[in-house]
Amino acid sequence: MPAFRIAPAVAAAFPDTLIALVTATGVRGHEPWPHTSAALAELEQQLAAGSWRPADETDPRIEAWHTAYRSFGTNPRRVRPSVDALGRRLAKKGSLPRINPAVDSYNAVSVRHGLPAGAFDLDQVTGDVDIRHADGAESFTPLGEPGTVENPRPGEIVYADTTGVLTRHWNHRDAHRTRITEDSVHVAFVLETLHATRDGDVLKAAAGELQGLLAPHAEQTAVHHLGPAQPQVTV
Repeated sequence: MPAFRIAPAVAAAFPDTLIALVTATGVRGHEPWPHTSAALAELEQQLAAGSWRPADETDPRIEAWHTAYRSFGTNPRRVRPSVDALGRRLAKKGSLPRINPAVDSYNAVSVRHGLPAGAFDLDQVTGDVDIRHADGAESFTPLGEPGTVENPRPGEIVYADTTGVLTRHWNHRDAHRTRITEDSVHVAFVLETLHATRDGDVLKAAAGELQGLLAPHAEQTAVHHLGPAQPQVTV
């Protein structure tokens, strides 16, 4: 079972970071997930009615990620945090993409709570996963672009295993290798905040909501928390 670790340098630079790791085993991705479908529809209906809008870059939850991106040399208006990009897409189009039930679940939770989210097929992860600054020699193949190889810039924060980079710019984009499909059965989902003191309750509520969407379609689910006070967890 892989361990997830937050590097000391990242913990020092972002001391109020808290990451929820929601794990699911025995995921059944080919069956209908009616609660996830309802969650997506509810968000879209609220948006259409004008009773809710996704958080944008004026929201403290998103602004914090813009500040973090700039600190490691990324322009967040060109390379946006995942929740920012997803919320903008929803606000513009009025709907969220339907990818597969597991991905749709974390997308719904992400935009509802204004928190970046992602996921890894743990059967495709090699070794442990570190959240660390890139040295620039790592390789990354973006989701949906299996023929593309990129190198993160030195100092950029990434998730990486022993084979390569799993996310660039902390949470901008996931790798193709560890993407979630309908056939993924052993999955780790991540939800993140840089301000646990302010938004820790939001993060924990979001993790519980995601676990609730997953549980009817998995043999087992669990929630772990990772941060400076608990810099390593094994899932």
